[in-house]
Amino acid sequence: MDPVVIVGSGLAGYTLARELRKLDRATPLLILSRDAASFYSKPMLSTALASGKSAAEIASADAAQMSLQLPAQVIAGTEVEALDVTGHTLRAGGALMRYSKLVLALGADPIALPLAGDAANEVMRVNDLAAYARFRAAIEGKKTLALLGAGLIGCEFANDLAAAGYAVHVIDPVARPLGRLLPEPAAERLRRALAAIGVVWHLGSTARAVSRAASALRVELADGTELEADAVLSAVGLRPRIQLAQQAGLKVNRGIATDRLLQTSGADVYALGDCAEVEGNTLPYVLPLMQAARALARTLAGTATPVIYPAMPVVVKTPAMPVVVSLPAPLPGTWNIEQDADGIEARFEDADGRLLGFALVGGATSRKQALTKLAPPVLA
Repeated sequence: MDPVVIVGSGLAGYTLARELRKLDRATPLLILSRDAASFYSKPMLSTALASGKSAAEIASADAAQMSLQLPAQVIAGTEVEALDVTGHTLRAGGALMRYSKLVLALGADPIALPLAGDAANEVMRVNDLAAYARFRAAIEGKKTLALLGAGLIGCEFANDLAAAGYAVHVIDPVARPLGRLLPEPAAERLRRALAAIGVVWHLGSTARAVSRAASALRVELADGTELEADAVLSAVGLRPRIQLAQQAGLKVNRGIATDRLLQTSGADVYALGDCAEVEGNTLPYVLPLMQAARALARTLAGTATPVIYPAMPVVVKTPAMPVVVSLPAPLPGTWNIEQDADGIEARFEDADGRLLGFALVGGATSRKQALTKLAPPVLA
C-alpha cells in the first residue's frame, strides 16, 4: 500500500499526523522534512528569549521520537525536488517515491526587504528552530537591536527582547503597532506599554539600508534617521511557499489554492497550514491550522469533512500589554470603542450593530470568551 505522504514537519504537518493516527493506525504514513524534523511550537520562537529558552529546550521531541510516537516514517533533511500529480509520485533526496495521498504542509518564508548597504545580508529572520538558534548565538552579549516590523510577530519579539534586557528600536512604515489589526486607541495603549519597558518606536518610516559601522551596524531610515545596533532582525511578514505546487501545475494564488476539503486542483493532493489558501483565506495562525488539520484527518481517513473556521481570536503574546484580536470580517463596519484605565474593548460592527470582529487590550482581554461566542465564523 502506498503511504500517505506529508511534506513538512512543522506544527501543521505533525498536528495532521497526530489527528490522522487517532482515526487510522494502519495506513503507512511518511513525513518528509527539509530540516531536522524536531517537534516544537513555532509561536514560542518570538517569546522564548526572556525565559532563557534555547532552541534545544523549545523542541519537545526529535525526529526519531516523533517517528515512534505517531508511528510514522520521518525522513529529515530531505527537500522535495519535484512532484508528478498525474503519476502520484514525488522526487525527494534523489529518490522517487509513490504516494496514495499527498499533503503539502510547506509553511511560509519570511519576506526579505530590498535593503541597500554592505550589511544587508546580515539582517536576520527567525521562522524556524535553526534560525532561532542562530539568532540566539548572534545576539549573545549584545545590547542593542533594530527590529524591522511592528506587526504581530514584531511586537512579540520587541516585548521579548526588551524583557530580556535588550535596547530595542522598532521600525515600521505604519503609523502605529499592529496598525492593520487594532484601532488607534488600542494600538496606542500597546505602543505606550512597550515604550515603558524600553522599546523605542520609529513609526511612519522604513529601513532603507544596513551598513557596517565601526563596532556595530548602521540602519538608515527613509526619513533620514540613522540608528546603530548590534544586530538587525526583520519580522515584516510571511509569504506562503508555493513554488513546488506551482511547478507541478497546481493552482496557486497567494497560497496553494484549495477547496473546503483542503483539496488542491490535483487529485489526492491537499494543502495545509501557512502555505494553503482555503477558498481565498490565508490564515497563518494556530487556531485555523488546528481546525483544518482535524478536518483533513477525517477526510484522509475516509470521511469527507469540509473545514469550518469559527471565530478564532488571536492572542498576541505581549505581556507588557496583553492583546486579543478576532479578525474583523472583510465587510463594511466601524469600531465601537470602550476604554478605561484597565483596558480597551473595541467592537467592529456593521450598520445594524452586529458584531463582525473585536480587539481587546489589557484587562479587557478577560472578555475574550464572551465575545468569541458572539462573533461570526470566518468560514461557516
